[in-house]
Amino acid sequence: MANTYTQLYIHIVFSVKGRQALIPECHKTELHKYITGILTNKKQKLIQINSMPDHIHILVGMTPDTALSGLVKDLKVNSTRFINQKRWTVGQFAWQEGFGAFSYSHSQIPEVAAYIENQEKHHSRRSFREEYLAFLERFGVAYNVKYVFDSVADLPPEE
Repeated sequence: MANTYTQLYIHIVFSVKGRQALIPECHKTELHKYITGILTNKKQKLIQINSMPDHIHILVGMTPDTALSGLVKDLKVNSTRFINQKRWTVGQFAWQEGFGAFSYSHSQIPEVAAYIENQEKHHSRRSFREEYLAFLERFGVAYNVKYVFDSVADLPPEE
């Protein structure tokens, strides 16, 4: 085959370390623009981005020559540096280790983009923890809840 043709749509989700509410509304637009710049420089296509105070959702059309884990690492490392240079937080800002990534078909993109755009509405009814665990369940991702979040407060009660 002479050329490579792909449709790779990935919904990336990751949270602030300790799930602290460190992304204020007043800085969201600037953070989103910065992350958009990273994706553009990496030759990826941003479809939708939105964040809440404790996590971020990014829907991206990926090229087949890009490793997802490397892309997420670049997003986290560079946006962490950006936030810390801007001194938006008291102390050091950091993202939690790990991330969620979920693939979609082309026909699902409008629905996923709308979901990401309407994060504030979703989180008026459902916590990030509930949302994230629902993604893992819906996509059949095996997990141990003890290792999903880095905050002790997120662990289920001992039985």
